[in-house]
Amino acid sequence: MNIESRQKLVEIIKLARGTMSQRAFGKVLGVSATAVQMWEKGVKVPDTENLARIAAKAGYTLEELLCCLEGKPVAEISDLSVILRQIHHMPLSQVAKIVQAGAARLAAAAETSKVQ
Repeated sequence: MNIESRQKLVEIIKLARGTMSQRAFGKVLGVSATAVQMWEKGVKVPDTENLARIAAKAGYTLEELLCCLEGKPVAEISDLSVILRQIHHMPLSQVAKIVQAGAARLAAAAETSKVQ
């Protein structure tokens, strides 16, 4: 794996981990915090099973992740599909913030349509 691919993988792992500690993320994946730390430093690469889990947590399929790491174009998917996949793997506290923002936007739109 070249340096650019490793750096991209590090970014995706950090995206997948989100606000979780390395220890908590490791528990989710069934690995040690040290393993997560080594991945995030680019020293080691997760095995295929963990790559698939990381991809899912980051909102990708394993195929999309591998294409991305190889520098190949990823098949076009709608932004909405990506967002929905990411929401599916977010902590509920983050999902609640998204729902609140959506509700506020809908309320503002409803008010605007009443005025017009």
